Amino acid sequence: MLQATPALLAAPCVAGISACTSNDLPPPAGVPIGPFGASSTAEEVTAGLDLGGKTALVTGCNSGIGYETMRVLALRGAHVLGAARTPEKAADACTSVEGRTTPVVVELTELETIAATAEQIRGMNTPIDILICNAGIMQLPELERVNGIEKQFFVNHIGHFVLVNQLLEQVIAAPQGRIVNVSSGRATGNPPDEGIQFDNLSGERGYDPSKAYGQSKLANVLFTLELAKRLQGTRATANALRPGVIATNLGRHLPRWQVIALETVGSLFTKTMGQGAATTCYVATAPALSETSGYFFEHCNPIRAGGYTEDTEMAAKLWAASEEIAAGYV
Repeated sequence: MLQATPALLAAPCVAGISACTSNDLPPPAGVPIGPFGASSTAEEVTAGLDLGGKTALVTGCNSGIGYETMRVLALRGAHVLGAARTPEKAADACTSVEGRTTPVVVELTELETIAATAEQIRGMNTPIDILICNAGIMQLPELERVNGIEKQFFVNHIGHFVLVNQLLEQVIAAPQGRIVNVSSGRATGNPPDEGIQFDNLSGERGYDPSKAYGQSKLANVLFTLELAKRLQGTRATANALRPGVIATNLGRHLPRWQVIALETVGSLFTKTMGQGAATTCYVATAPALSETSGYFFEHCNPIRAGGYTEDTEMAAKLWAASEEIAAGYV
């Protein structure tokens, strides 16, 4: 398990790029180092695996690395529940991949919809072997709120917090259930100075699109940290990852100058979609990681990203705050 460390100063980000990194520490001891790296693809890291009989849920399945993740898991034999915001988007994505898929609706701004979908999934009477929280939004130019909470924090963290808790018993019931939270380099690259701004989750006391996104991605990691602690004594695990720089529609709200930076400087280290989904698929399926929980991955290997990503006190406080925000649904 990760241990708390002092906050570290983050290295500056390349303008607007979602995988900016921090001053990473040496890799955590005791976590298997795999044979894959930054150039590996999702198909390569799952080659030879038979996921037949397993059920996976992937949010944000209709585009980007979420779609590639669903495609590869289905290709390897898993029954994939492909989640998107609308029935049409989920169905279109699911019907376009080879293998067994079932479209489901997960609108992360609507806790009622999440709860209804979770009830539908529980009604399938099957364990959830893999739950991948991939969907998200990035750098909304203007402050928007959901139930009084800044929208990026709500969609990227609270919605998934509710989904995971609604399905936690199904994950625990699996032979070796895995929860995978897709974070970003922004978790350390550009969160607010104090980490999670518990006294400003509404964004009322000033809104910075980039820092709000960084805060939501830090929340993904801290959620993983506390979740892994709570899963101790079960066969289930929880890990987080940063996928790298990938050209997806996640950056559709970026200012034009940041888009240009991504297309020029960022293009030097942008991953393909297959490479971008590799770490997700590796953490979700690698046999070597069956007992690995509470860690942060990049390029298919464990990292220590520093900053607030190992702050267990902040993680516990985030869990309590999230329960309060989602009261009645967790």
